Amino acid sequence: MSGIDPRELRNACGGFATGVTVITTRTETGDHGMTANAFMSVSLDPPLVTISLDHKSKMRERIRASGRYAVSILAHDMEHVAWHFAGRHNEDLATILEDRHDLPVVPGAAVIFVTEVAQEIEAGDHTLFIGRVLHLERRDDSEPLLFCSGKFTRVAQPV
Repeated sequence: MSGIDPRELRNACGGFATGVTVITTRTETGDHGMTANAFMSVSLDPPLVTISLDHKSKMRERIRASGRYAVSILAHDMEHVAWHFAGRHNEDLATILEDRHDLPVVPGAAVIFVTEVAQEIEAGDHTLFIGRVLHLERRDDSEPLLFCSGKFTRVAQPV
């Protein structure tokens, strides 16, 4: 037992600005997506990225079932998409996802990664899914949507 209050740890980690992603997968029950900021690059050779999912997350079992996932890094003007996949359903976005290599992704995202799960690592109350990148797309003209201290923001423009 560490003596660290989980809420205090969450608040402290929340002070670290992150990009905002939508994690998606496809199972026999359909396409699934969720907003997440627990994403990072792991290796350039081989090309690996990872996501971290809470054991209580429905997405955890869906990715286990499919063995694949996509990560769409949202552009600065996609806050409404982040809210939609965070549970604030917007009927206008019900059919937003497009296919890339037989996985759903968010069109217009700043970056899109399509992966297959290479490794699963249990880490406390989360599972890390390390994905081998099979396909990527990057929009050079796009700034990312950021999340810090409980709110969405964007990269400051130079003065």
